Amino acid sequence: MTPFEKYGKLHVEGKNLVDEKNNVVQLKGISTHNLNEYPQYVNAEAFKQFRDEYNVSIMRLAMYSAFADDHAGYSDSDDEHRAKLEDLIVKGVEICDQLGLYCMVDWHILFDYDPNMHTDMAIRFFKSISAKLKKFDNVIYEICNEPNMNLETKEETSWDDIRNYAKQVIPAIREIDDTKVIIVGTTIWSQGVDKAADAPLDFDNIMYTLHFYADTHRDQLRDKFKYARSKDLPIFVTEFGVGRADGDGDINEEQSKIWIDLLNGEKISHIIWNLSNKAETSSIIVPECKKTSGFTDADLTPCGLMMKDIMRK
Repeated sequence: MTPFEKYGKLHVEGKNLVDEKNNVVQLKGISTHNLNEYPQYVNAEAFKQFRDEYNVSIMRLAMYSAFADDHAGYSDSDDEHRAKLEDLIVKGVEICDQLGLYCMVDWHILFDYDPNMHTDMAIRFFKSISAKLKKFDNVIYEICNEPNMNLETKEETSWDDIRNYAKQVIPAIREIDDTKVIIVGTTIWSQGVDKAADAPLDFDNIMYTLHFYADTHRDQLRDKFKYARSKDLPIFVTEFGVGRADGDGDINEEQSKIWIDLLNGEKISHIIWNLSNKAETSSIIVPECKKTSGFTDADLTPCGLMMKDIMRK
């Protein structure tokens, strides 16, 4: 039985993600890296292996909203390239649908630190993609990956800033498709779930993002998570890592276990970063591996090997 056959179309009930029978659901999955840079990993053979061998139930498609790693994002591309990016997302969703996997479409805010920088483009993207994906019941939308600090002004993107953005983008999606779960990023690279818990948005079927990297984010962030859950905030960990937040250094098995035990105890869905062979700790594939599917343990980094264990639990 595939994940979608088991759970069907998902929705949010109270503080939980639930299935068609209102049973709490915990999804576990893998995020792609920048789809501009690593489109080759969006293929049926890889996704099927992740489902069958690693027990993955969701794939996240990270579509960078602006320039990153020498590759243009959606907002700074021309219309032809935007169409190609949308086609790749549709391809990924179709593969997931055929395999009975869930699929998260991620507007990957990062280098455009404030989502309000490209609100018009976000609305354009989500109007276009939601029309194309309306028929797919396995889709979840993530509307702003990691609102964060302006590295020039040192000013944090506030929760009010994010609320302003969400109040424009969510209705644009709802006009076309009012049934999908939508996930909203939080402050400080999506660590500010406490602020979201104190002033949640007035929309149904909404969840909020928490991101952590186990060797960087420890008890202080876990305390924010616990506070938000005590306020009944529905949380989805749309991205996490087992090493440092900067992508370098060693994996931290001890801190990763503390986090994963905490998430499993609350049945919080979580997605690991990232599906690529980029030379960084958080990649699950070793740099010298040129395969795009059929991965063996020898092809996996320490992060990738730990990912298998996390997904299978």
